[in-house]
Amino acid sequence: MQSRAETDGVRIAELMAALSYAADLGLGQPMAHCLRQTVIALRMADLLGATSSDREVTFYTGLMMNTHCHADAAEQASWFGDDISFKGDGIQTLDMNTAQMLTFLMRRVGSHGAALQRAKRLAVFPVTGHKRVVEFITTHSTLCAQFAERIGLDEAACAAIGHTYEQWDGKGHPQHLRGEDISLAARLTALAGPAEVFSRRSVEAARRVVRRHRGTQFDPTIADLFCDRAVELLDGLDQAADWDALLDDQPRLSQRISGPELDRVLEAMADLVDLKSPYLAGHSRGVANLAAEAGRLSGMSAPEVTTIRRAGLIHDLGRLGVSNAILDKPGPLTVAERERIRLHPYLTDRMMAQVSALDASRRIAARHHERLDGSGYPRGLAASSLTPPDRLLAAADAYHAMTEPRPHRAPLDAAAAAGTLREQVRAGRLDGDAVNVVLKAAGHRTPIRRAWPGGLTAREGDGLFLLAPGHPNREIARRLVVTPKTVSNHVEHIYTKLGISSRAAATLFATQQGLMGAFEAG
Repeated sequence: MQSRAETDGVRIAELMAALSYAADLGLGQPMAHCLRQTVIALRMADLLGATSSDREVTFYTGLMMNTHCHADAAEQASWFGDDISFKGDGIQTLDMNTAQMLTFLMRRVGSHGAALQRAKRLAVFPVTGHKRVVEFITTHSTLCAQFAERIGLDEAACAAIGHTYEQWDGKGHPQHLRGEDISLAARLTALAGPAEVFSRRSVEAARRVVRRHRGTQFDPTIADLFCDRAVELLDGLDQAADWDALLDDQPRLSQRISGPELDRVLEAMADLVDLKSPYLAGHSRGVANLAAEAGRLSGMSAPEVTTIRRAGLIHDLGRLGVSNAILDKPGPLTVAERERIRLHPYLTDRMMAQVSALDASRRIAARHHERLDGSGYPRGLAASSLTPPDRLLAAADAYHAMTEPRPHRAPLDAAAAAGTLREQVRAGRLDGDAVNVVLKAAGHRTPIRRAWPGGLTAREGDGLFLLAPGHPNREIARRLVVTPKTVSNHVEHIYTKLGISSRAAATLFATQQGLMGAFEAG
């Protein structure tokens, strides 16, 4: 059942603040890091006499600049091991000299995998490492700017978000912008982020890092302002970064969205989350659509169907707090790794807890791994605590996940997935009525389209379908019965036609076009 607040709409600012919590986890930072860096950037903007428009752009830039840092987490993990700890530790390189930074990177490259794998990476990274890091940065800034445009932010905000990895001296990425060609909001936030991290050591540690990169990475005027007024800028940061205090202090950020407009933003957030792992491409949309169709078939009202679909769109936000070294691990998980996985619905719950307009959807989303016999997670709730929508989303998520590939298994066909789901009913873990209606809804699954978008040929479309989930060129060649060189040509053509340059961008395109994991009611 929808709450009144849900029908009244949601502030975009609230959704982006919630998403900033996900970015915090993906960066290996404590939750509220992005809120705190936003406060610092806004305080500096005020001292510089920024306009109200510049403040609004700074607000969104501060919250959103890191939202796509997980987009190529699978590639990051393949090079550096635990992608979250790598990013969390990596910011410390700002306080290192060049030799120390290279030592840090090489230590991470050689920190995981079998001896032969480590040796190969250590041999290749000095040659290709810089290119890989630039590719990561380009992917993050490009996809984040596209996301900002997709959710309806204005041109100034989209541009600023795309500038956040540029540097004052022109050595940043992806456009190599220099000086004041970089948006003011981006210059403020680029300094505020590291300053916030190092300020947790001490005010002087933050000053030291800012001085080190003054005139190179950071705008010298903003760097001098921070160093001169650091105590003032960092004072009372926890209180100022409180959710209500920060959002209520931004009178221009009252735009509310509801209905189809809200659904489009939540779909964009779902697509963002599913970039976390190639195995998850299209998962959240697929679960949301399957649960909604099952809800409709079970006799739910239109508002109830909307609520459960929105629960499906947000249900996996917490996965951004799980390392790809765990999510993409092909072998058995350790006890500690399983516990990390079991936390992700709880993290979803905490990220969305203050978006009161989506309370009903949040509660359902947080319970999608609970089971009737109390064997589920994260809270171990039993049947008496689980509502019909809770049970329906749990069944839809379980079925959809079974039909998708995972690092330790191939996807199950529809019959095998249905059989496994019914076994769960007999074991007392899933609700029989919920499973029956989900399986009825799944009978309307439509085949993957073969009228390929973006001007792709049929062969290029087949290549995209295999490229998006992360298959390497050699595996794509094997499946398509062509040579790896032919696949390389196809990939180059795909990137050119779609105007993209990374696997993550290909995955996002395929998901948005309904080519990956998307259940569609017939």
